[in-house]
Amino acid sequence: MIASQAVITGAFSLTNQAVQLGQAKLMAEAFANFLVAFGLLASPQPGLAQTQNSAQRGCIISLNKEARERLLSSFAVVNTHFQRLFTELFAGGTAELRLIENDDPLEAGLEIFAKPPGKKPATLSLLSGGEQALTALALIFAVFLTNPAPICVLDEVDAPLDDANIHRFLRVLRELTSQTQFLVITHNRKTMEAADILYGVTMEEPGLSKVVSVNLAAAAAHAG
Repeated sequence: MIASQAVITGAFSLTNQAVQLGQAKLMAEAFANFLVAFGLLASPQPGLAQTQNSAQRGCIISLNKEARERLLSSFAVVNTHFQRLFTELFAGGTAELRLIENDDPLEAGLEIFAKPPGKKPATLSLLSGGEQALTALALIFAVFLTNPAPICVLDEVDAPLDDANIHRFLRVLRELTSQTQFLVITHNRKTMEAADILYGVTMEEPGLSKVVSVNLAAAAAHAG
């Protein structure tokens, strides 16, 4: 029973790694590859194939259960942040994320239902360009609040926004800078004015570009 014991030991090892890393599907595939390789290398023994299949099924069921629990838990947190940020960015209204098309969260799709102030509830595709941009920003920021990253790059996300929306966007962005550094590519004057450090490209001579920078935060502190 040495071969069977090795299979079982390998199964427990891979299952523990999967739970620790949260990489359910990847570890399930790794486990399947392990079984195949071990089956090719080990000498045939009665009941070994049945043991492998049973261990593989049990491992995959356990991994999928763990993945569903983690997905639903993270989804609930993101949805809560999204609802709050949507209301802040729109100065009212409501919105929510819904899993659709399948009862299994691992196979389900994602739909955004939004109701800007004074409008009927609608899916994202039925909103105007500015409304879509604000809704998308609410979702991006909700994800960063749930799982913060050290840096985020936003490329011209403020282009469709009017001055009132720009003001609310910058207010929310400033709140998030306590845990994430944002690099914003923009042509909007108000966004530039809100930056701590401003980088620009100028062409002093034809065909010769030059990068210049201004530390607005330091300048404001010095002036104060």
